[in-house]
Amino acid sequence: MARLTFSLCFLGFFLCLIMCSNSVQGNTWCVAQSQATEPKLQQVLDFLCGQLNCKEIQPGGSCFNPDTVRNHASYAIDLNFRVTGVCDTSYATPSVTDPSFGTCVYP
Repeated sequence: MARLTFSLCFLGFFLCLIMCSNSVQGNTWCVAQSQATEPKLQQVLDFLCGQLNCKEIQPGGSCFNPDTVRNHASYAIDLNFRVTGVCDTSYATPSVTDPSFGTCVYP
């Protein structure tokens, strides 16, 4: 009986762990590191926007303002994260805080 109880507790814990990790993963963003240099972020931005649709950070787009390299790079980095599932920690960092603001909604 003790073995069955232990097995059921372990199974319950394991299922809870799986459910919780899926929930957290769905609420994770990938944004520019605060210590990343502007030239590096511009390089990343140019590369990613050559691969992805960055219309929201173009003039007239919902995420154009504030018009800074760091904000535009953060949007493009997160867009790439949504597509590839990779957050390159050489210039980006995972965030559990939604970076969306005003009319700018991150993917």
